[in-house]
Amino acid sequence: QVQLVESGGRLVQAGNSLRLSCAASGRTFSSYTMAWFRQAPGKEREFVAAISWTGGITDYADFVKGRFTVSRDNAKNTVYLQMSSLKPEDTAVYYCAARYKVLVTSTSYDYWGQGTQVTVSS
Repeated sequence: QVQLVESGGRLVQAGNSLRLSCAASGRTFSSYTMAWFRQAPGKEREFVAAISWTGGITDYADFVKGRFTVSRDNAKNTVYLQMSSLKPEDTAVYYCAARYKVLVTSTSYDYWGQGTQVTVSS
């Protein structure tokens, strides 16, 4: 069982940066592929980024490549999403997700956090 708690979401102006964190419970965090998804009002949830359990492999949605960076600290049981050059269309609830040793290209995850709101003003 893995419990996930996101933090760091807030209101920011377009062009600025923001870092989201996701703290995970459990002693086997280092065995889980971690991912970030987002859901904007009236839209379906979409994949943003993922990182392998070792941290050596990452995957990104095309719309965030070059702007967002996913990383993890297995010693702290935490995964991060560094977001830069934010745009109003990045406004969404951002969710952290986990699944045991799945490929980073997977979009199916077993454990989810409650989400954190990111609002980007123009």
